[in-house]
Amino acid sequence: MKPLQSHFTFGRKFPPSGQTAARNPRRMCGLGCYRPGPLWLWKALLVFVAIAFAGQLMGLIFNKSSVQPATRLLFYASDVQGPPLGSCRPHTHLMFLKTHKTASSTVLNMLYRFGEEHGLRFALPMGYQLGYPLLFNAHRVKGYQGPRVLDFDIMGNHMRFNKPEVEKVMPEDTFYFSIVRDPVALTESSFAYYKEVAPAFRKAKSLGDFADNPRQYYDPRLRNNHYARNLLWFDFGMDHNANFSEGLALRGEALVRRAFRLILVSEYYDQSMVLLRHALCWPLDAVVSFSLNARQQKPPGGAGGGGGESWMDKAAAAAVAAAVGVRGGRPPMRAPPDLSLTPAQREKLREWNALDWHLYQAFNRSFWEDVRRFGPERMDQEVALLRARRDQLARVCLRNGGRPVEAQRIRDKGIRPFQSGVVKILGYELQPGLDNGTTEACLRLIRPEIQYKDVLDAKQFPRPQFVKGPPGQRPRGPAMAVGGGYVGGRPLWNRERLPQGAGEGAGPRGGWTMAAAEREWLARQNQTSLLRADAKGRLR
Repeated sequence: MKPLQSHFTFGRKFPPSGQTAARNPRRMCGLGCYRPGPLWLWKALLVFVAIAFAGQLMGLIFNKSSVQPATRLLFYASDVQGPPLGSCRPHTHLMFLKTHKTASSTVLNMLYRFGEEHGLRFALPMGYQLGYPLLFNAHRVKGYQGPRVLDFDIMGNHMRFNKPEVEKVMPEDTFYFSIVRDPVALTESSFAYYKEVAPAFRKAKSLGDFADNPRQYYDPRLRNNHYARNLLWFDFGMDHNANFSEGLALRGEALVRRAFRLILVSEYYDQSMVLLRHALCWPLDAVVSFSLNARQQKPPGGAGGGGGESWMDKAAAAAVAAAVGVRGGRPPMRAPPDLSLTPAQREKLREWNALDWHLYQAFNRSFWEDVRRFGPERMDQEVALLRARRDQLARVCLRNGGRPVEAQRIRDKGIRPFQSGVVKILGYELQPGLDNGTTEACLRLIRPEIQYKDVLDAKQFPRPQFVKGPPGQRPRGPAMAVGGGYVGGRPLWNRERLPQGAGEGAGPRGGWTMAAAEREWLARQNQTSLLRADAKGRLR
């Protein structure tokens, strides 16, 4: 018996040999002047093509329906960047005076993101603050070698403002700006954050107790008591213990106006971001941010400090309410400080912080004058756009509906915020399943200040390799490694154990262990700078 041969190819039947070849030879060659392979081979090929097509189609459908669009489409997309800003050029030389407890950490994150994305150079501290609470000195900037020797683009870490020294570091066309907050709300936050640090707060039973008679607890000679009186005035570089007078207050206001081109107001954060965006000529996404370093609030219904909650406080309160529900209402191990105030006590705090109260009132008026010039209706439209964009990015980037969560609930330890005092500082978790580009972009939005500074420091000052010595001898490390926290290759302190609210370089027991190392390092730097200056003729 002859073996069976297939007479089919792609559904077409070959006629028996000799019947049609003579009548239609062209047709036969069109089908192929050779015998096809077995039928199973063609069927397998068709199934493979069908599966590949179906897989490609399903992938396309999945990508279109996914909540995580490609990074280039999600961030800085032209159709969500707000009204055009005209022909202005973006500012890239920026000095932000990071005042305490004013949402300034959120603003600094915005500067960190913009600078990192555009490859700008930061004037970073050798520790985590620029010599605070001492008046700023240019040699506190890591890598500073003298006026105009190196170009820096952005400065924003905590300092006590000293413009002559800042001008040694920053270019002449630098845009200076800062932020203020109602001194009553600022004192509430300071009391919660620095209660274990400032002696004046530590002695008081509650914020109301302190407000009733602040002089009973306040001693200007004790370290860290500057947190307890006229903290804004102090951060702007002025004498916060001076007795209030109208003339002194007006002179201080004038000094701030001459130094800074824009003063933001914490209570109107979104409106501040709109004004800042237009002043800097930046796209909308550059000023969209999530509240960072927000403290845990009491659950709704508890004793509180009064009205005027910002969107940041409301978000934090919602997170705490959810957390309490999860724990079954168990109280924290250490009770948070009592921040409740009567109207009379709030007025006493304004009197105690009279210099700050004058600054706040003056720049609050200026702020709303800027809003009127901008246009109230236009402002409302752009604030709505900013909030919608924030909500959109929160849905894409954040777990838990975008609400901040307690640090110990954040799985990634690298983005847990530093904890200070008895009040918990909240952070965020990233949405799982993001692509690599979106993950990195979202991470920039929520990375805490200390960790972000370390990331930028590592990029700007790559850690030198250790030099291996002879056998039996310890390796010789660099004089100063990344982050300013290493001398001779040995860490000066573990940042996870920084004392609550301590100043720059505080050690695990609250002592100033960084000071001696910094003095040694500065001496070396100064000697090196002088040698270079002598060689190049840049300094006299």
